[in-house]
Amino acid sequence: MAWRCWARVWGPRPHRLTVLLEQRQGFRRARPRPEEPPAATAAEARPAPPSRRRSLCPPPPPPSRAGRPSARRLVKPFLFAVGFTGSAFGSAAIWQYESLKSRVQSYFEEARADWFDKMRPQKRGDFRKQVNSWWNSLTEGQRTVTGIIAANVFVFCLWRLPGMRRFMFTYFTSDPSSRALCSPMLLSTFSHFSLFHMAANMYVLWSFSSSIVSLLGCEQFIAVYLSAGVISTFVSYVAKMATGRFEPSLGASGAIMTVLAAVCTKMPEAKLAIIFLPMFTFTAGSALKAIIAFDSAGLALGWRLFDHAAHLGGALFGMWYVTYGHELIWKNREPLVKAWHEMRTKNTGKGGGGRSD
Repeated sequence: MAWRCWARVWGPRPHRLTVLLEQRQGFRRARPRPEEPPAATAAEARPAPPSRRRSLCPPPPPPSRAGRPSARRLVKPFLFAVGFTGSAFGSAAIWQYESLKSRVQSYFEEARADWFDKMRPQKRGDFRKQVNSWWNSLTEGQRTVTGIIAANVFVFCLWRLPGMRRFMFTYFTSDPSSRALCSPMLLSTFSHFSLFHMAANMYVLWSFSSSIVSLLGCEQFIAVYLSAGVISTFVSYVAKMATGRFEPSLGASGAIMTVLAAVCTKMPEAKLAIIFLPMFTFTAGSALKAIIAFDSAGLALGWRLFDHAAHLGGALFGMWYVTYGHELIWKNREPLVKAWHEMRTKNTGKGGGGRSD
């Protein structure tokens, strides 16, 4: 649920006070007393009461520049989305290579550490041991998304600092009419102003973490999640430029919609339920169709509570990736991994030769 934030500020109406200074025969006319504004004007000058939506949205943004932005402003975000997506998947491929290599090298070290722990007397009530026990009880998917949840909580705390509001609004909300265009496409994915908004998104991410990581793996999931945040924000940019509604958006909903759509596409017969209504179950395929229909209607009718374009962009990207993208992108990573392996081997050989001399 990427909230779309808007606010309207009422101010006092400008008035003109005319003072007549005229000199007659050496005498001055007395200045007229300024008239008091009528009751209706004073009432209009009072600021409007805060709306309930203000609790879900950041404070009003600084004044934006006049005029409608040109469509050329989408060129830079498009190039950023393409370049970031390629870099994310390339980094994930190298990360997987290094991770596998590290696991092989640390196998005997872990066996020796386990033997040492058995020989050493154990302490009772050791807090570190309890944390390790809890961490080991989590699934691989839950351990993977723990860092993402921690980053979202950290950014949420930054919103609570009054001195950070202008900085947060510039770089942690996405708007094609804003001064910053590219960095908010990624940073806004970790940004939530409302506690309920963040809790709902993180709960959905935690619920689907085991399924999506078992489906894609840790490294590929991180690449898909970060790329989904950037791509869904770019789709939101396009929709805002087409409709002329320039309102800042924030939240992880676009990336989470990619996760949800990917799992529902791969496992359409899986049973899902709503947290507050666990007695009602439905299939994953039906849930995905309902979500796409809802966001399509919201985008067509101009609903402003959610960023429906970002939701649709994330859902379509998730469906495309598990159907075609995995074959086109991830399974063609072998040339990059081979080049990285050769570079690592050459560097290791040079270092070994230097030590032997």
